[in-house]
Amino acid sequence: MPVPVAVTNPNGKGLAAAAPDQLPTSGDLFAKLKAQSQAALAAKQEPEKDVAQRPASSAMDTEAPSTSAPAVAAAVEVRGLNFAYPGLDGRPIPGIPPLIRDLAFSLPAGSTCLLLGANGAGKTTFLKILGGKHMISEDAVRILGRPPFHDTQLSVTGDLSYIGGNWQRDIAFAGTSIPLTGDFPASRMIDSIPNVDPERKARLIKVLDIDPCWRMHTVSDGQRRRVQICVGLLRPFKVLLLDEITVDLDVLGRADLMRFLQEECTTRGATVLYATHIFDGLEFWPSHLAYLAHGQLQFFKEAKDVPELAQGRLLSLVYNLLNEDREAQLKARGPRPTEWDSSREGEVGVFSYAFNNGWVPGTMNTSLSTNAVMRN
Repeated sequence: MPVPVAVTNPNGKGLAAAAPDQLPTSGDLFAKLKAQSQAALAAKQEPEKDVAQRPASSAMDTEAPSTSAPAVAAAVEVRGLNFAYPGLDGRPIPGIPPLIRDLAFSLPAGSTCLLLGANGAGKTTFLKILGGKHMISEDAVRILGRPPFHDTQLSVTGDLSYIGGNWQRDIAFAGTSIPLTGDFPASRMIDSIPNVDPERKARLIKVLDIDPCWRMHTVSDGQRRRVQICVGLLRPFKVLLLDEITVDLDVLGRADLMRFLQEECTTRGATVLYATHIFDGLEFWPSHLAYLAHGQLQFFKEAKDVPELAQGRLLSLVYNLLNEDREAQLKARGPRPTEWDSSREGEVGVFSYAFNNGWVPGTMNTSLSTNAVMRN
């Protein structure tokens, strides 16, 4: 076999003395490799020979080609998820039930799912788990077939994107969290994301109606939210998790954003899971509805199976769901006390967990009163 010569050096100058004219192709090693190759080729050709010699006397002798499409992995898959916030020792706090209990569902690629539920139902915690922000077992949650907490490349590459909460920063010893502001233009925040498609950036700036010259310390909360959303959507995502991000947007801004997200799912096969309490004009948007209550999935349906969507009564549907749940809870629990019961002092209950590992953000004050009582 001739020695290959670089294309950039077609004359092979200087190579003749450094390498032989021919590579060795004989010896025990090469004979063994040749025999193995011939044996593998013969084994491959033997079944083909038998099929060619078999008489096709009936239709039963010939297998019909499979017409079923190959199974496609779900974009989001949850299997028996249980989750509880740990205490200071990293273990679940005794006496406090898990916040998420036995939750399971599967969301196909290209879906737009609306996540419904009352305050405290576990929606934000659930989205953060899907976003890889809480450690869980690898087999409990799969995003694009991979565990979101353990496979950090999902977030690094932008395939998995989570946008939620307030865009704030903690200032040590100078008060609590403040809005992420500064005397710099919005373009600095947007341009800080590397390897962005210029056309996609221009499209998002247009959809969200952003002025790149906005000074971030003078804009309104809604304008700051537009910049936050733009930064979170710059890289093309495969799975997007949104936690009440349209609360500060006006009607036009929210409608334009919803149309953009729907186009992303339709054209690119992306998947969006969106938790919100603002339902006006959303009847057209979801392909699936998921209702979460007390950390458990009450129902998960396709939009075609929810007649209220076609009737334009999404708000009425959610109102009835929440009202029925509240009435059931009130009947089982009774009315909440309006004043603190001093006899419960020292009791470890649902709201007596340690906050932020015992420290209040932005101050030097501890949130722990004693070694026995942990409360915010």
